[in-house]
Formats: sequence, structure tokens, C-alpha cells
Amino acid sequence: MLFLAVPAVIAVSSGFFTGDGAFTLANLAAFADPSVLRAFGGSFGLSAVSAVLGAVIGALVCWALAALRPDGLVRSMIDAAASVLAQFGGVMLAFAFIATIGVQGLVTTWLVSATGVDLNANGAFLYTVPGLVLPYVYFQVPLMVLTFMPALEGVKAQWGEAAATLGASRATYWRRIALPVLAPAFWGSLLLLFANAFSSFATAAALISQGGIVPLTIRAQLTSETIIGLQNVAGVLALGMVVVMAVVMGAYSLLQRRAARWQR
Repeated sequence: MLFLAVPAVIAVSSGFFTGDGAFTLANLAAFADPSVLRAFGGSFGLSAVSAVLGAVIGALVCWALAALRPDGLVRSMIDAAASVLAQFGGVMLAFAFIATIGVQGLVTTWLVSATGVDLNANGAFLYTVPGLVLPYVYFQVPLMVLTFMPALEGVKAQWGEAAATLGASRATYWRRIALPVLAPAFWGSLLLLFANAFSSFATAAALISQGGIVPLTIRAQLTSETIIGLQNVAGVLALGMVVVMAVVMGAYSLLQRRAARWQR
């Protein structure tokens, strides 16, 4: 716990001190700077889009996996792949996408030669904040499979049989029984994916040299103070990230406790 808490406290508290070590609240004015607002807007947008796409695609994958035997070969292989790919990020993932859909990527050059479609006709898409959605979704979908699958497995077949016995259609069963039961787990997993994307750094750093999202803006502030008149802005931005993560993970914890009632 101390291994995680001490660096976080040091990073956040640095935003409340000047370069001479005097306590100040003046550094909080960084939150009104346009570049900081754009960074938070970029992080929120990137995290929200990648989380929604990852949650929807991952939920569909879970729904397909539910029809397979839990101890079967296909299910075991997919579970193992999800466990690995959920942690597959950073420079390796960035290089894989550069080699695939970068300016001279394999898919990019094939599309140009075969169909005339240029993915980068309006600029190098992969090296922009919107372009980060693609590699982020790559590790968001496996994470959704890992977090949402236990909830889907908690939906008992007897519930559907009981609903059918009482005359409910399949659509009515899903609308009035299964989906309300799964909703807390789905929204909780969605929040977890949002937090995962909001805090990710390595993949974005390997693809984008400048700011655009909060982690990259913190890096820029650590290497060179770019907001004139303020000091230790990186600590202020870290404080903003901690607040956002605390709110998101608090909501995730509440939803997980509610979802756990149906997984016992």
C-alpha cells in the first residue's frame, strides 16, 4: 500500500508548493489554462469513446462465449488470450499499430494499392488523439471480457425457464429480468474501462510526441514548464487525475457491490 500511496501523495502535494518550497494555492489556476482544459477534454473524450466501444464489443463477445462450455478448448483459449491482451499495451502495441495502419503500414499500403483508399489522406490519423481510440479499444475489449463474463455467467438458466413457464417471451425475459440484473455489472465494467483509458500513458506516449491528453501534458510539464507564471503544474494535473479516478472508482465500487448480489 505504501509503495502506491507515497509516490501518489508526493506527486499531488507538489502542486501546492512553489519552486522555493513555500505553500501556495496559486498553482490551481492551471485548471483555467486553455491547454489544460483541452488536455482534460481530450482525455475524457478518448476514455469515453474507447470505453463505450470496448464495453459494447466485449459484452457481445461475452454473450457469444456464454454458449460455449466453460472447460472447453475454445473458451479456455479465448479466456487466456483476453488475460494477455488486456495487459498488452505500451510501445509494443504502438509499434504493432504503426506497422499495420501507420503511414507506411501493411494495411494502409494494401488499401491504397487495392482500393485507392488512403487512411491518412487528411494526415497521419494514428498519431492524433482520435487515432488513439483504435489501440485503446484493442486492450479495452479483453478487459471487458474479463470483468463482465462473471456477471453474465451469474445469470441462471432457471430464471429464463421460470419466465417462460409464466408466459414471458424471450424478449420480455431479457428486458425485464436479465438486462436489469446485468446492468450494474455492465455500467461498473464501463467505468473500469474509462478509468483504464484515462490513466493509460505508454501507448499514447509512443504515438504522440506532444500533449492532447492529461498524462502527456504532465510529461510536458515535467520536462519544461510550459504554463508561464505557475510552477509545479504537473502536480496540479496529477491532483485533477486523482480526483477523477477517485470519483470513477467510487462509483465502480458501488455498482460492483450491487452486481455482486446476483453472482453469489
